[in-house]
Amino acid sequence: MIRDLLTSRAARPVLLLLCLLPAAWLAAAAWRGALGVNPVEKITHETGQWTLRLLLATLAITPLRRIAGWPELIRFRRMLGLAAFFYATLHLFTYLWLDQFFDWNAIARDIAKRRFITAGMVSFALLLPLAFTSTRRWIARLGGARWQRLHRLVYPAAAAGVIHFWWLVKSDIREPALYAAILAVLLAARLVWRRAKAAAGAAAPAQTSAR
Repeated sequence: MIRDLLTSRAARPVLLLLCLLPAAWLAAAAWRGALGVNPVEKITHETGQWTLRLLLATLAITPLRRIAGWPELIRFRRMLGLAAFFYATLHLFTYLWLDQFFDWNAIARDIAKRRFITAGMVSFALLLPLAFTSTRRWIARLGGARWQRLHRLVYPAAAAGVIHFWWLVKSDIREPALYAAILAVLLAARLVWRRAKAAAGAAAPAQTSAR
């Protein structure tokens, strides 16, 4: 049943619509003037939250594939990653435009002075090459191994995003702590599987030579 849903032709269009719903809600709320007393802060917060949520969802694809035995999930990883980059771009431009009004001197001072801004900029800078090289043409151009190594930048990008949020909130750290815990579990799972793969690779030649 679930595998049939994952392989259906409608699955990716439905996922795309779901990814765009938060942006549509923000646009509709802005049109109605329903974003509260500080609409810029609301937009900044929501776009940042959805960036982190979608980044973690992207990172969760491989563990879920292995644990649940649903290889079809790989179909959705690129879309989730690009959706995360879309919200990261909205988050950044909300800051550059609605908050700082493209005052580049003030922005430079802000990046240097406020460490959570620095962490956010680092996260976005790490996401840029991943979004740019997300197509099949770039996979062929770089080669599978080099492309995979490059796209491991998603882990430090997600970590920098969590740090950005943690340093921003200062006092009530429950939300960023939750994101940090999820990221830690995903990183730990990746480390365990890499070690298991390395151990299996080392054991194979030994078994061959023993024969």
